[in-house]
Amino acid sequence: MSGPLAGLLVVALEQAVAAPMCTMRLADAGARVIKIERPEGDTARHYDKAAQGVSAYFAWLNRGKESLVLDLKDAVDLALAERMIAKADIFVQNLAPGASARLGLGAQDLIRRYPGLIALDIVGYRQSTPAREKRAYDMLVQAESGMCSVTGTAEEAVKVGVSVGDIGTGMNAHAAIMQALYERERTGRGQAIEIAMFDTLAEWMAVPFLHYEQAGHVMPRTGLSHASIFPYHVASCSDGDIVIVVQNPAEWRRFCVGVMHRPELIDDPRFADNPSRVANREALGAEIAALFRRHTRQEMVGRLEGHQLAWAQVSSLQDLAVHPGLTRLEIDLGNGKSCTLPTSPMLCAKKAGRVPGLGEQGAIIRKEFAA
Repeated sequence: MSGPLAGLLVVALEQAVAAPMCTMRLADAGARVIKIERPEGDTARHYDKAAQGVSAYFAWLNRGKESLVLDLKDAVDLALAERMIAKADIFVQNLAPGASARLGLGAQDLIRRYPGLIALDIVGYRQSTPAREKRAYDMLVQAESGMCSVTGTAEEAVKVGVSVGDIGTGMNAHAAIMQALYERERTGRGQAIEIAMFDTLAEWMAVPFLHYEQAGHVMPRTGLSHASIFPYHVASCSDGDIVIVVQNPAEWRRFCVGVMHRPELIDDPRFADNPSRVANREALGAEIAALFRRHTRQEMVGRLEGHQLAWAQVSSLQDLAVHPGLTRLEIDLGNGKSCTLPTSPMLCAKKAGRVPGLGEQGAIIRKEFAA
């Protein structure tokens, strides 16, 4: 396969979402990714059958990989995994805490044996902390990190509707591997890397965290409205909703004059700067609502665009499927069928590698890495 990572061998002892997200990026870039699965297969194979009989998560995250079934409690299979890793450039794993180390496949163990290897452990919590043994699934880490405390309505905390903890962790893992490859290019040395899901979401909580620790302010849940910028919320027109946003003084002046037709609001002390507008969001929100509900979406979008102000529709999945900005990537599902999904922002290709059946390349891989 061609691509910037062509010629690199990745061995992945992976399941579910976080590690497969990382290795999908590597496979998309041309690396050879051998996915080690348990005899029953990756957990994600069994989530649903939404993509022409294949799990949606599995179809998305495992294109372009090879599948090998191993029972790592079996000495013969464990020895085969070791021989593969010995020839690999990159090893990625996201087993339960301590499981890879008990097999002798922890990142620190591996780089002692193979100094040129980049070995990455994806964990729930940083292993140097007292939380290291906690099990970590996406919604649990969203809850533990405080993500849910700032997501939802005033009445109810909710999780983000997609697996942001897993996805963000996989993206961080991919970035860490890219950095390590660049360093290895210069030094010849690999490294052991640990990426924690909790760290990923805790870092994303930096703004609410700083508001709390530095200003003593607990950010509220504000639904489809920004907690620290206003206006930045849903405005209801006579025939539907749009999202509006004002982020700087120049935009505020244009909004007051060109959209609201209320220039006196510019210097109203309740609304003169963003902190004031946030503090008085109910009063300003009422002024905005009174105007927007008297006009159609088309009329208000015309005013916004006419004064260089941003807006958005609140898209449904049906809207996303026909959105003019959407590009699609075709994937071969490996069962004689195919489907399309949103294109990776890192790919220009219109067709991706094949999704492997469970253990599909097992015989070939076993022969290639035979003792």
